[in-house]
Amino acid sequence: MTGTAPRPPAYPMARPDPMAPPPQFARLRAEEPVSRVELFDGSSAWLVTSYDLARQVFRDPRFSSNPRKTGFPLFSPGSAVVKQQDYSLLRMDLPEHRAHRQMLVPEFSPKRSETYLPVIEATADAAIDAMLAGTRPTDLVTDFALTVPSVVICALLGVPYSDHEEFHRHSRVRISQASTPEEVGAANKALMAMLDRLVTTKEKEPGDDLISRLMTGDNTGRLTHDELVMMAVLMLFAGHETTANMISLSVLTLLSHPEQHAQLRADPTLWPAAVEELMRYLSITHVSPARAATADVELAGRQIHPGDGMIVPLMAANWDQTAFPDPARFDIHRRNEHTHIGFGYGIHQCIGQTLARLELQTALRLITERIPTLRLATSVENLPFKSDALFYGLYELPVTW
Repeated sequence: MTGTAPRPPAYPMARPDPMAPPPQFARLRAEEPVSRVELFDGSSAWLVTSYDLARQVFRDPRFSSNPRKTGFPLFSPGSAVVKQQDYSLLRMDLPEHRAHRQMLVPEFSPKRSETYLPVIEATADAAIDAMLAGTRPTDLVTDFALTVPSVVICALLGVPYSDHEEFHRHSRVRISQASTPEEVGAANKALMAMLDRLVTTKEKEPGDDLISRLMTGDNTGRLTHDELVMMAVLMLFAGHETTANMISLSVLTLLSHPEQHAQLRADPTLWPAAVEELMRYLSITHVSPARAATADVELAGRQIHPGDGMIVPLMAANWDQTAFPDPARFDIHRRNEHTHIGFGYGIHQCIGQTLARLELQTALRLITERIPTLRLATSVENLPFKSDALFYGLYELPVTW
């Protein structure tokens, strides 16, 4: 009599320690780095937990980023809505992806990114001024972490900052795994309508911003109206949500490591290395990325077939002890021969990573220097982490000084 095969573990997996990946990742990496997991709808996918294998998947064109491909993993009921409505750069495969990405390369070059430094500094300083003048404790997420990237992305796209509360509201619904399909559909529709109005306005009166330059074809190609809207949605959505989460989690990490925080205060030249370690240590893209196999592939002895879904969490790769010895140790002086993949890897790695690094280094440096006695106003156990969202972070971070 044959036994029934054990049911694969459910994914996403719980995080008992909110500042660390699920403990199952380490076991799977050692025993079964490509393993089956079960998703919310009963479907299954392959989970990749090793650094080397993650990079192999990300650079192999036989694994598609297009969510319309058969077997592409979904993480919540609302994901199906985004799957049907999102045809942005993030979801494209070659050669279409290359053509669209090349249009954006000039916008995120080191030289162009540096032009936003005065905006970043002024915004961070103004937010800190308001915090110091206000009541204590204060919520660092609302009063600082969200403010800096929102102002920068609005300046980059030419979006009026007065619209920031609206896109914050819609993006929160869009990334929450608790949102119903109806809620996600409504939020996505509202966000696209908002950007559609902006693109329409700029078609009549172009300005000095990313959307206008893409519209005029100055950046090696032209996009249709609908493509411009979708590009703007992606930039707005990704440009503020990810960086805001990184700022708040980074502040929490630094407050939890006061000796290293003090070293950064004493020696600002340490900030670039510190931000790289924060990107490795935190890896806010904690549920995805996902891919769908389009051909037969052998991966770590597993036979992957067309239509098989692949899940490659960045935090699993960035805590692989074979690439990063003692990965649970946060160390701003860490020297590794391997590079973290907190910004992704391969053709879909974050195109705005130069600007994101600049925002993180500047915002974290200024709040460290200007509020040297900054501390948590509650215990870590009481903090509301975004365990139910596609991007990990904090809903609130009460601080005082």
